[in-house]
Amino acid sequence: MALVAVGGAVGGALLYTDGRADAGNGRHAAVSGGAGGGRAAGSQTGGDPAGGDPAGGDPAGGGPGGGGTAGGDATGAGTAARPDPTLPSGAPVLAEAEVRATPPELMAITTSTVPDETLRRLAGLKRVRKVAAADGGTLHIAGNPLQLLAVDPAAFRSWTPQPVAEHPEVWSALSRGELVADSAAVRRLGMTLGAQYQVDGGPRLRLAASASLGLPAVDGLIGMDLGRRLGFSPGVVVLIHGDSPDARGVKRVLGAKAHVLTVSAATTTGKSGKSGTNGKDAKGAGNGGSGRSGGDGQRSGGGDGRTVTKAGQGLVGRPESYLELYRRSAEVCPGLSWTVLAAIGQVESGHGRNNGPSSAGALGPMQFMPATWKAYGVDGDGDGKADIWSAYDAVPSAAKYLCANGAGRGGEKLRKAVWFYNHSWDYVNRVLGLAEAYAQAYR
Repeated sequence: MALVAVGGAVGGALLYTDGRADAGNGRHAAVSGGAGGGRAAGSQTGGDPAGGDPAGGDPAGGGPGGGGTAGGDATGAGTAARPDPTLPSGAPVLAEAEVRATPPELMAITTSTVPDETLRRLAGLKRVRKVAAADGGTLHIAGNPLQLLAVDPAAFRSWTPQPVAEHPEVWSALSRGELVADSAAVRRLGMTLGAQYQVDGGPRLRLAASASLGLPAVDGLIGMDLGRRLGFSPGVVVLIHGDSPDARGVKRVLGAKAHVLTVSAATTTGKSGKSGTNGKDAKGAGNGGSGRSGGDGQRSGGGDGRTVTKAGQGLVGRPESYLELYRRSAEVCPGLSWTVLAAIGQVESGHGRNNGPSSAGALGPMQFMPATWKAYGVDGDGDGKADIWSAYDAVPSAAKYLCANGAGRGGEKLRKAVWFYNHSWDYVNRVLGLAEAYAQAYR
């Protein structure tokens, strides 16, 4: 059965749970409208994602944050800087806890937008835990149909198998307006990661990543904003997670014209060897490259944000609080105050509370672009890998990046180093104002 003009915006439409608001990743409330392609409400720094780095600090241009943060600190540029009061006791977030996947057991395809009231009725059914509406549509490449969902990356991550949810390049690619294809579609059509494909009657799309999504009749994903520009139909696909929810009950609520499909447990739990959801089937082309990065994190570089290093070489260990983590990480760059790292951590992600991806594709608690992480990512806790999502790795990596741009020299060199982190002088003033506030608060 084909997805006819089906398009999606999990996060663009309301998401309902059994009595709880949940936008799919535990960080956003159930509100109408997405988070701007993965950028949550909060920090609105206006960096320059296209800008180069005269000092050679950022191989991708635009600093770790790439001109956009995931939304950590809602303090405006004209508001007095205030340190986060929870900093001393807030424990750093481990990468393993970033996303808890809750893939759907049922997927329904309808002929028109599913109203919010209907979604609430579905969420109230027995054994239903979580419901979301998505946009969807069909694109053609060289005459071959691709049936896609258009999604908000931050909200949709938890609806995919755990290894896919944990693969940074998949979500970064969607934030950049690129195509993520299901592994089966890539094999069927002989597609190549990193290649540009002309959509019949539409734009050219770069195939940035592939993954076994585990969704029947779905060939891939694009970002919500791109889907809207392409005319995808809003809210016509419904995803349902629960404890063996009743397909017949779902059908009764949605009506006779709805097609209710069972999502195979093998493709959402990684129990099938063909599903590829053990993490090794999720592949990224890298930001600008055409090679495969390997979703299991066992290859160095490649743009997936997980670079394997030799175990036992951690720089900072695993401090029990962000305060201690910032202090130890500052020692990576002699002359750099820990307060600068604390200020950046607050602005970029609220000390790990909102790790992206940002609208520019930046990832993790310190909001690195994958290409920048490849050059500067370090193994901070000695677990054998440099993980963009782990605060224990990301904070000392930020210190390393700042140091490469002269932050340890202080004064104007420090200001310029922070500018390299995010190409905005408003951002610089905000970060350094917060750093001064931290210095006053923790004398």
